[in-house]
Amino acid sequence: RARPFAALDGVAGRGDTHAVSTQAMSRSPKGRPADWEEERPAPIERSLLGLLGEKPMHGYELYRELCRKSGLGLVWTVKQAQLYAILSRLEAAGLVASSLVASGRGPARRVFRVTAEGRAAFDAWLRAPASRKDFRLDFLAKLVLARRLGGRAAASLVAAQRRACAAWLDDMRGRGAACEAGSLDELVYRYRIGQLEATAAWLEECAAGAAAKGKAGARKPAARKAPPKKGAVNE
Repeated sequence: RARPFAALDGVAGRGDTHAVSTQAMSRSPKGRPADWEEERPAPIERSLLGLLGEKPMHGYELYRELCRKSGLGLVWTVKQAQLYAILSRLEAAGLVASSLVASGRGPARRVFRVTAEGRAAFDAWLRAPASRKDFRLDFLAKLVLARRLGGRAAASLVAAQRRACAAWLDDMRGRGAACEAGSLDELVYRYRIGQLEATAAWLEECAAGAAAKGKAGARKPAARKAPPKKGAVNE
């Protein structure tokens, strides 16, 4: 079966996880510091906001979460020093705040929490479908975090991404149809169309999984107890 991500980001064959480059996130193309608003935030930055939205955590706790062989650990790898640099950047932008908290053993730890601005930034990022260029990292990170929030969040995300993927497919099919039959250009577009079709099929599986998770997470109303009959003795 065709790999769904190969034609989307041009990084097929580089491995299953992506190594984070802090320098690429915190510098402009000319090497000068770039303002937050002038840069597109990297998926790991928004993902950290999502993790801190679940509960405040110290840096090493976040690092252990990203080193797990599941969840976000399947999306990328990050060095501990890089993680602290990203946290500093988020704090400078006002998206997280930190404070020193005394621990039972050893020195006090710096604990990070998401701010109201950071929570709003995370929510906006989670709702928006990933672009074709950033699909492999961006959408996978969103999917992991959306599923942690529950079936409804995951279903909404997948539905938006399926609509975006359908538009990509329509565009690619139109380009392929305009090519001369049997030409090299047509073969290239057929390959890209096949990859997008595989992505669409994979998103359909994601939608089914989100629907199942939503049903499993739905709470059943508690059964009302019938009032005791007159003269009955409660045990």
